[in-house]
This record gives sequence, C-alpha cells and structure tokens, in this order.
Amino acid sequence: MDFKFFVDSFEQIAAVLSVDLHDLKDSSAYKIVEANSAYISTVVNDPNDFVCDIPYTKYIRVDKNFERMCAECVTTKLPVHAYVDAEFFNSWMDIYMFPLIGGNEDIGYCLFSYNMTPKADVDKMMDISADTALHVLKTCIRLRETDDFHKAMDFIIADVREICDANRCCILLTDFEHRTCSVLCEDYVDHVNEMPMTGYMDENFFDVIETWPRLIDGSNCFIIADDADMERADKIAPEWVKSLRGANVKRLVIYPLRSEDRTIGYIWANNFDATKTMKIKEILEITTFILSAEIANHQMVKLMKIMSSTDMLTGVLNRNAMNNRILDNDAGTIPIKEPYGVFFVDVNGLKTTNDSQGHLAGDNLLKDVAVTLKEHFTEGEVYRVGGDEFMVIVEKVNREEFDRLDESLRNDSERPGRAHYAVGSSFSGETHNIKRSMQLADTRMYENKQAYYTRHPECVWDRRFLRKTE
Repeated sequence: MDFKFFVDSFEQIAAVLSVDLHDLKDSSAYKIVEANSAYISTVVNDPNDFVCDIPYTKYIRVDKNFERMCAECVTTKLPVHAYVDAEFFNSWMDIYMFPLIGGNEDIGYCLFSYNMTPKADVDKMMDISADTALHVLKTCIRLRETDDFHKAMDFIIADVREICDANRCCILLTDFEHRTCSVLCEDYVDHVNEMPMTGYMDENFFDVIETWPRLIDGSNCFIIADDADMERADKIAPEWVKSLRGANVKRLVIYPLRSEDRTIGYIWANNFDATKTMKIKEILEITTFILSAEIANHQMVKLMKIMSSTDMLTGVLNRNAMNNRILDNDAGTIPIKEPYGVFFVDVNGLKTTNDSQGHLAGDNLLKDVAVTLKEHFTEGEVYRVGGDEFMVIVEKVNREEFDRLDESLRNDSERPGRAHYAVGSSFSGETHNIKRSMQLADTRMYENKQAYYTRHPECVWDRRFLRKTE
C-alpha cells in the first residue's frame, strides 16, 4: 500500500504506524511509517527534519497507554477510539486508530489520527460502548439516589470493582499542599485476609503518593498490566512497588481525579481481569470525569459550610453557628442533651492591648483564649459569639463534672504570660431553658469581669461594659 498517498489524502492529522508483533512491550517496536504535513508540523519545526520508519519516541515522549491502543488495534484488527484528558498537553484528545493491511505478517499497521480541544466535549465523551454507557448511567443514578454522599460513593466504588473484576477498588483524596490524604471509599473482596486501606497508610504514605504524578507523567492514567510495567514502575517508585509485591498485587490501574487544574485524589483498582484492560480504561476515563466534578463540588459545599460556621481568626464556631444551634434546639431537631452546662468567657484587657500594642496583639489574645477553651472543653461546643466573647455548651455533664470544669477554667483565667479572661456559668439544673441558661451565664461573666477591672484599674474597660455600668 502507498502509505504516503494514503495519509496525504487526509485533511486532519494522520500518520501510519507499524508495530512489531513479536515485541509489543518495547517502545522501539512502534514506528512512524508515514505522516502527512498536518502531523509533521506538530512534532518538528522544520519538515526537513522529519524522518520516517523510526520509533515514534523520536518525536513524542514515551506513552505506554498510546502503545496499548496501537497494540490492541493491530492485534484485534478492530478500530480503537479514545477521548482522553491529556494533562501534558493541557487538552482533551480525540484519538482514532484503524487497522491497515501491510503485507507483512510479522508487522501490524494502523492509521493514527487525533484532534485536540482545550475543554471536554460532552458529545465526544459519550461516543462509548453500550456497556460503558450503562455503567456511567448507573454511576449518575447512584449519585442521586441518596442524599448521603459517602453512602453513594460506597455504592459506586463497589460497582467499579465489580465491573473491573478487581480484588480492590479505592478512592483516595489528597491535599498536596499539606501532604495529607484520606480514604473516601473502598471495596475489596477478601475481608478475611485483607485489611482496609487505612491499615497500609503510615506516616510515610504520602511519600508514595508523590510518586504517582511521575508514573502518570502527563497522561491520564497509569497501568500495570504485566511484569514489564511493574519493572518500569519500580524504577520510579521502588518503595511502592515493593509494597505492591508484598501485597501480591500483579495488576493495577490508577487515575487521577482532577479539578481546576489540580489533583484532588486518585481512583485505582488492582488485580483486575487483564483481558478487560482497555474496557476498564474506557469505563474509568468517563467515571473519573464524573466523580472528579462530584467530589470537587462536595468539597466546596463542605468548605462553604465550614466557613459559614467557623470563626476564621480563632478556628472555633462562630455566632452564626451558635444561632443555628439554638434554633435547632428550639425546633427539637437537634436538642441539647441534658444535663448541660453553659459557660460565657470574655477576654480581659483587650482594649488596653489593642490601644497600646496594636490589633495584632489583641488578635493573639483572642486566639489564646480560644486555645484555652478547646483544651478545657474537649467534648464541648466552643463558639466565638462577639468581638471578645465566647460561649461554650457542654452536653451530658453532671453537676460534679460541671463544677470541676468551672473551677479549672477559673483557675487558669489569670495565668502569667497568657490571656486573661472573665468567666460566667450556668448549670441546666437551675433552668431547663437554654436561653435562660445563656442569660444567667452572661450576667455572671459580667460580674466576674467587673471584679477583674476593680483589681486591675490599669486596664481600660471597653465601651460596651461602660454602658452597662451607667
């Protein structure tokens, strides 16, 4: 066949590749036989520098996923199509391969063509097999059949493991900035001899995760399908490969979960059916795209809830959270469990510190009191309810425990070198109305604060307290 005439008849990027059928694992077995000008212009600046019948790695980086597609096309003699997120090119690639007749039984030939777009094209993404489409639809339904996000993800990962015929599937969430990770969901077959993923995650586990971007290396996934792939991984991540071998993992596919140009986690499956490698790849490509968006949205909503209920300076709950807590109690949706204690705490000398040392020093006083409260009330709800005022609710605490907490808190209220504060408290035995308990605690805190300023006349009262004494 005249391959040159063949590729030149294409307006789109086109190249013919030859594959040595006896050496499918060697990258040098994949050669560019001919290419049209559209393809040549993407790999060299000067067309005269382009040479045919040499390994494709002369012009582009080694890509084992690309080689797998070529091998499948020439061995099955069937067209291959993939629509993938190519991180290295910062684009989505619409890839087509068609088997060709070459006249040499030891060499396979295929036509290679692709288009690149900066954003995902939904129509192209849905050009998938019926089985894959059914699985993707099932994933979407799983995400909507329950309001419990974690329960939905448990169902989905079980579905993925089953369709991959894998021993284990898992989604790990990652934070590369803080070098932390957590298991979102997992499903595995042997619950007798296997332990959950958390059992493998020691203090050095993130060192392993940091090798995964190098293994994926700008592609959209990394696959260990045989010993050659395992050896290749061993050169980059020897400690991880050692642990894989120790766990008798022979095959593994791992996909990054990306959102807004950052990796938020990984989904992976091990010891899957090797005969389904390309099918598994097709399924995970689409599933990963859907799950990345869903997980990122869940994380954003969670962050917004945290921000709406957290005081950004001290890290404790804010006034909005306190108001919602009282409303939930009044409505009976989340009642405060009796017996309970309420504590009001106010920073002493804050105005003097702000005026003499600046607001940064004053902020440090607020943060120090917040730390003290979290130390004393490990089981309590700590709220910053005003500029210098905090409130604590402690549920299911008897009178003896309440008195012990109250005494301990007061004993630490004037420690040298630490922030001073006033304390007021109320026990639910005095009144079963939470709002009345809050009023009693606030009044007693004010009395305690007044006594402090009497002992320390050098401190200036805030205007808020001056108005109370007038």
